[in-house]
Amino acid sequence: MDEIELKFVASADQTAALCRQVPNLSGLVAQPTTRQLRSIYYDTPDQVLRRNGIALRLRFDGTEWVQTVKAKNKRHGGLHTTQESDCPADGETLRLKRIPDTALRARITALCRRRDLAPICETRMERTAALVDIPGEGRVELAIDRGEIRAGNRCASYHEVELELVSGEIAALFTLTGRLFPEGGLRFAPISKAARGYMLAADGRIAAAPAPRNAHPVPLTPEQTGETAAREVLRECFDQIIRNIDTVRDTDDPESVHQLRIGLRRFRSASALFRPVIGHPKLTQLSAEARWLSREVGQLRDLDVALSELVLPEAKACPEEPGFAQLADLLETRRQAQRDRLREVLTSARSQSFVLDLARFIETRGWLRPDDFAQDYRLSRPVKKLARRALRKRWTACETRAKGIETLSIDARHTLRKELKKLRYAVEFLSPLMPRKRTKAALKQLKRLQDVFGDLNDLSTVQGLFLAANAPGRKDPDVQRAVGRLLGSRRVQADLQWSEAQDLWHDLRARKPAL
Repeated sequence: MDEIELKFVASADQTAALCRQVPNLSGLVAQPTTRQLRSIYYDTPDQVLRRNGIALRLRFDGTEWVQTVKAKNKRHGGLHTTQESDCPADGETLRLKRIPDTALRARITALCRRRDLAPICETRMERTAALVDIPGEGRVELAIDRGEIRAGNRCASYHEVELELVSGEIAALFTLTGRLFPEGGLRFAPISKAARGYMLAADGRIAAAPAPRNAHPVPLTPEQTGETAAREVLRECFDQIIRNIDTVRDTDDPESVHQLRIGLRRFRSASALFRPVIGHPKLTQLSAEARWLSREVGQLRDLDVALSELVLPEAKACPEEPGFAQLADLLETRRQAQRDRLREVLTSARSQSFVLDLARFIETRGWLRPDDFAQDYRLSRPVKKLARRALRKRWTACETRAKGIETLSIDARHTLRKELKKLRYAVEFLSPLMPRKRTKAALKQLKRLQDVFGDLNDLSTVQGLFLAANAPGRKDPDVQRAVGRLLGSRRVQADLQWSEAQDLWHDLRARKPAL
């Protein structure tokens, strides 16, 4: 049996508030119940089950013991889909022969042959649970867990909210989530309690250290339909976005801000790329929300760049100029204020609605239109055909914007930079479908072009920042002298790089990516 769940890491305050809220939920099938759960997870000394994606546990729910096997845990869009097989147990005694699923039983028996099974970790939770009907969508079991995870003499408190689909459509999970967390503040749970227990046993912690999440390649194949390819690409964009949202909330690492903006831009590029297949008003709305959030993130990213990549290097190179140190202090103060503001934005109801709506759109195939009789044809067409047309469109847009490249104005250069970025994302998404050697060379050129255009854009960024009416140190002569020195050096560098950008563009035309 497959189990489909949405899981969220929660704070003690959030779970306490939810427990107070549950009795008054509309659609409640019966009053919530609360019980104590003890779950013990078993494995071999070399953890053969974990390495094969299997969790084996015994659970006591206050009245009886149950033996459970979980396998094939897949996570997409925050959803956990797991194969599960349960049977009654005789206390704290494993009985592998009782596993109902014959294929799972045979696999686990083979993996554990001549190996002893022993407890690795356990969870002790107070669970408040209730069944909720979502009209027109389905029935959901809501479980609010408050307790701790243990491994040997190590112990960590943990709170989690699970929504399991009992019947009906996946959309019911997202609808109930929005009702439970109307004010924002959600955190998807990327791993299971069992995985956290294993981590506690090995490393003494129940979550990986927050770190920036870069873009990952999507293994598309020519046999895939356009719809399947679009879904896989959107899932990758979603994962990059939510992982970096959490990292920005938890750390001051500038790279996580950068990767969050990249994730949002990649989603918008993917939306345009696959619009002929999954075009829908909801996709347009989601793309607009991603643009809004990207602008919010961009304000902090611009300050990161101005301070770390422009002002501090100049200050180091010109120690005799006191204005640079003052400017750096002013920028740091502004950056911290902007970081605090961005964290408020990322925990807001609007940001949460964007993330939930995006996950719902992807996982429920929100692009389907019952009245669009030609849609089946578009969805079922091979992605290879879509890729050819999409790539030609992106390339044509770049060639159009690059005409007369030697004499392009600042605004025209900025427009070309954006088109090149869209082309790069398109090539990255579709690269598994393209000739490998030629694509690799084109991507190398595109990345170099983007770096050069990024440096050119830095000049525009710092001009907007340091020449604005509310510019830091606007009335301080030392700071203004440092600003003038910085802008002068950046203009000289920009002129040199613009010459390089023209050469890179001509090289790229010779290595034009093709299918």
